[in-house]
Amino acid sequence: MKAAKKIGQQTIAFANPPVISGASSIVGPKEGKGPLGKQFDTVLPDTLYGEQTWEKAERKMLRETCQTAIKKAGLTIHDIDFMMAGDLLNQIISANFTARDLGIPFLGLYGACSTMFEGISIGSMLIDGGFANYVLTAASSHYDTAERQYRFPTEMGVQRAPTAQWTVTGAGAVVIGTQGSGPAVTHVTVGKVIDLGISDVNDMGSAMAPAAADTIIRHFRDTGRSPADYDLIFTGDLAGIGRALTEQLAKKAGYDLSKNYTDCGILIYDPSQDTHAGGSGCGCSAVVFTGFLLKEIMAGRFRRVLGVGTGALLSTTSSFQGETIPGIGHAVAIDAYNPGG
Repeated sequence: MKAAKKIGQQTIAFANPPVISGASSIVGPKEGKGPLGKQFDTVLPDTLYGEQTWEKAERKMLRETCQTAIKKAGLTIHDIDFMMAGDLLNQIISANFTARDLGIPFLGLYGACSTMFEGISIGSMLIDGGFANYVLTAASSHYDTAERQYRFPTEMGVQRAPTAQWTVTGAGAVVIGTQGSGPAVTHVTVGKVIDLGISDVNDMGSAMAPAAADTIIRHFRDTGRSPADYDLIFTGDLAGIGRALTEQLAKKAGYDLSKNYTDCGILIYDPSQDTHAGGSGCGCSAVVFTGFLLKEIMAGRFRRVLGVGTGALLSTTSSFQGETIPGIGHAVAIDAYNPGG
């Protein structure tokens, strides 16, 4: 028997579209100087944020943005049924320690930079399935913690490749609920892990682009929609190189994304900030979505959007062993109004 809410091969259409009722964002000083700087709830004065280590600063960012999102939704911690969060650090320690501090039943997620949209996807399933009234989902990253884990400590001053992306220092959170007048999640397309053999850890945009394109194409085929059905299509953090490749792959499949497609890794920084290809990290799509795009939707400037969180599923161990970089992309369709409300 076919699942009642599944359409096509990979897409879920919600019978009672979950509503985004609260959102919050915190970013670092570099992100605050970018073109979206005034959109974020908090811009840090420095990357340590009063803590002794960058890792503790990232944890503090994530905790505070979760608390603010809950407050903006007009709720308390006790109203939240489940929390889902993740980050880039080993054993997702930022999310784990934040969940410890908040005391909310917790499901830890790791989808690399796709984590925010993976959380929105699973959270929406919990809401529409009748398993929860309110779900909190969040993600964070920090330039200095990610550089120390995946590449080189920033103190070493290692020269970055032109294809490299700049890990966003930031955290974003949303509260998803059963009712309200806010933007509604209508569809989720769960992506597949795609690996076309890219192994350069300094070119994650190229590694993730095939997965992003695959999920976008599958979403259109499952739903019968096209790029013209969306005011905006955005990916998580492919930045300049990955965005161009995604456009090419989609066009090859018969879908022209050139009129309404952008990427969070392009939006968050100005070219003058010397981030090379653009932004990346779990915090990239999290803060651009919660701090900017969600506001645009709520203001009525976007009627319907398709967000695709993208992630490079590598680790230091796999890279040292010569493995290629698998990619993932999860798509979330959001309407500016609640069709079920």
